[in-house]
Amino acid sequence: MDPLIFHNDRIAPLSEIHLSPGQTGLLMGWGVFTTLRLYQGIPLAFERHWARMARDAARLEIDLPYQEKVVREAVIELGRANQRPEGAARVSFVKNHGGLWGQAEGLPPTDLLIFTRELAHWPAANRLHVEPMGILSGGHYAGAKMLSWVPHAAVLERAHEAGFDDALLINERGQIAECTSANIFLARGRTLLTPPLSSGCLGGITREIIFEIAPRAGLEIREAELTTDDLSSAQEVFISSTTREVAGVGFISPKWNYPCPGEKTAAMELAFQSYVAEYLARAEPAA
Repeated sequence: MDPLIFHNDRIAPLSEIHLSPGQTGLLMGWGVFTTLRLYQGIPLAFERHWARMARDAARLEIDLPYQEKVVREAVIELGRANQRPEGAARVSFVKNHGGLWGQAEGLPPTDLLIFTRELAHWPAANRLHVEPMGILSGGHYAGAKMLSWVPHAAVLERAHEAGFDDALLINERGQIAECTSANIFLARGRTLLTPPLSSGCLGGITREIIFEIAPRAGLEIREAELTTDDLSSAQEVFISSTTREVAGVGFISPKWNYPCPGEKTAAMELAFQSYVAEYLARAEPAA
């Protein structure tokens, strides 16, 4: 994490920021967040991230007393202060009031926290471990990107300990949903298949963009209910996330191997880079 962070309305050294254990969001993981990719100091697709955070905040009954433009400019300003034109930023909204143990008098309804850091190193060919019952597809909060992220984080730690890069989460119906922080795509011929949101997967921003740009790569894309049986008929597999962009999968435990990057994965990588270049060309600079 970079040394300066943004808290509510100012940039300050991390050591000077004080949060209270009585803030409900810190005690209970009651909050929403998103991870942004910084290109040339610009947060890619910020408007999409903001729209998703607003939807999830409404589901979790969290006030967002900030304007989209103000938060976007804060991200850019913090990246500039940390000399981080290329990297990642995390925006979190933490609920302050409510709950039996809440004690946050004098604090706003919601705290805004923004961090930046260097990009994580991702492998050229991802190795995935299948995690049965790794996610629940039902419930009011399924697919919400909220601070209560322990189930995914714990699975990821176990996958790393076992020598894998991520885990492929299977829901309670035996369907493929997602990885711990990435969506998954299977290629068959000129068609890309990805689990529907009803699987419990997160509606990833890069996933959303891939649906729009796949035709540029000459590919059809559609949602489909998938199981591990479908891994045998896939010709190649890739995952997507804000920080990974489009990333090939070379192996899924215990028995599936794929060319990495495959032809369709490489085509989607190129299409995504074209999207990034077009976005940056029309992006509004910070004030």
